[in-house]
Amino acid sequence: MGAAEIRRCGAVTQPDGSVTWRVWAPKVKRVELVLIDGDRRRNVPMRAEGDGYFTHSDGSVREGQRYVYRLDGAERPDPCSRWQPDGVHRPSSVVFHAKFAWTDRGWRGVPREDLVFYELHVGTFTTEGTFDAIIPRLPELRDLGVTAIEIMPVAQFPGDRNWGYDGVHLFAPQDTYGGPEGLRRLVNACHAHGLAAVLDVVYNHLGPEGNYAGEFGPYYSDRYRTAWGAALNYDGPGSDGVRDFILDNVRHWAEEYHLDGLRLDATQSIFDISPVHITSEIKGVADRAAGPLGWPFHVIAESLLNDVRIVLPPEQGGYGLDAEWNEDFHHALVAFLTGERHGKYVDYGSAADLPRVLEKTFILDGRYSRHRGRRWGASARDVSGDRFVVGIQNHDHVGNRARGERLAALVGPPVQRLAASLMLLSPHLPFLFMGEEYGETNPFLFFCSFGDRGLVEAVRRGRKNDYALQGEVPDPQATLSFTASRLNWSWPDGSPRAGLRRLYRDLLAARRRWPALKDFVTRRARLLPDPTDGPVLEFVRGAEPAALHAYLNLSANPQPLPAEAPRGARLLFSSEWPAYSGERPEGDERREVFPFECLVFGREPA
Repeated sequence: MGAAEIRRCGAVTQPDGSVTWRVWAPKVKRVELVLIDGDRRRNVPMRAEGDGYFTHSDGSVREGQRYVYRLDGAERPDPCSRWQPDGVHRPSSVVFHAKFAWTDRGWRGVPREDLVFYELHVGTFTTEGTFDAIIPRLPELRDLGVTAIEIMPVAQFPGDRNWGYDGVHLFAPQDTYGGPEGLRRLVNACHAHGLAAVLDVVYNHLGPEGNYAGEFGPYYSDRYRTAWGAALNYDGPGSDGVRDFILDNVRHWAEEYHLDGLRLDATQSIFDISPVHITSEIKGVADRAAGPLGWPFHVIAESLLNDVRIVLPPEQGGYGLDAEWNEDFHHALVAFLTGERHGKYVDYGSAADLPRVLEKTFILDGRYSRHRGRRWGASARDVSGDRFVVGIQNHDHVGNRARGERLAALVGPPVQRLAASLMLLSPHLPFLFMGEEYGETNPFLFFCSFGDRGLVEAVRRGRKNDYALQGEVPDPQATLSFTASRLNWSWPDGSPRAGLRRLYRDLLAARRRWPALKDFVTRRARLLPDPTDGPVLEFVRGAEPAALHAYLNLSANPQPLPAEAPRGARLLFSSEWPAYSGERPEGDERREVFPFECLVFGREPA
């Protein structure tokens, strides 16, 4: 379906300054638009268009006009509201998008192969917790080598504290973050600093509070459920309107907010047996909507399925998305380094997983999964590495621990440097979680601020039950759970945090400079014959004479540099150099690998 064929819903401003309201409400026979000015209310009958749509146009409306819909007598905010200035339950507000003065005409975007993602949560990235407060930090992220910020969901949610996955107004940026204007200023500033802006969106379910969509139409499936509630209806009776609702939202983010991409949350819970999967339609609509802007629009899937169809082109039976998350990379590395083997980590933990994930991308590529009790995944051997996003932390990996511990709270500095080195030298697209680059130790806890007391208690019970064996669980509704999760940006230049950040910056620069890191292929990866003191991982990127040979000591004991190490090649990188707060003296090229050290040998590119 083309973007032009999707009916625009919500309060849509027209070129002549008028506003057209359109709502999909096939469950009711009559819809009235209620215009609210203080204590004054004006009810306007809406005209039925057919297929369950109702519409009304008005040429005298000003920006900020509050309104609700009356559905057979019940008043509800707009499911496609552009702004909810007073929260999820209150009236919606008209936004004149064309009034914003964009200055990004010269922006040409970031090619997929150059993407380096930096995930951030608006509320905890800064003390202020707003879109505008992020802007002064953008030069630091650009200096680090990040090319795209990935913003955790901002669709209006209940209260003022939430991860964002409980959003209920998908078109309305959170009011406490700064609303529509704040998000536009942030995206505009990103482009001015050479950064792409990617938004995390939730198209598998809607949040539990302030969610009135089901009163308008058959938004929910009667066949599927997600772990978070009712699944959206993409393939049942009435699903055309739901699909158009989502595709209209995709177009909205591209056209009205100049975004560079969307990260689709938990696509394994987007259930659709239609001939054309909804995610494939999302990609098509996004590309057509962003085309006139002049830059690529990336659609990235979070998926736990290890299914390459997500990124294969439609002519090969795929969905045609730009990239998908590879959780096997994180699980294999973290399970090995921390020794954790419970839950999702039960399928991982062997040192032999690390060369496999570098060469073959997936660990579970059709192999048996103990965690799931069945074979899982498919081979990705023939798919380019730039189709997969890998990281050593993200909001789920941290926040879904009982006490929200980051990697820096679980392992020491040498191990952090080793993990970062493996990620940044891998043949995949790197993904950083805010604060990881300097070893943030403040937790990232699960937090919310629901107004429904029954829901609050249900969430508390759920967290306690999920982590019953791990002791006390912080109260997700408590303000302290939110404030404790803020980043701590106060650290001196000479601290170990500065050293770790320098390592990230240097390796991200190396990805741009060293030709061997540009082909998204690992030529060889293996565990060298296991000495008594622990394994050494060797892998080779690029072809001779420009090949890079990496050696990672996976143990706490020093190891002799293997005899296979290339003679005549220079030591280009050590994760233990003093600049990174490590233990290897400057100029020391002993053929020995320090505990948890990563060494890279090769020829310095011209």
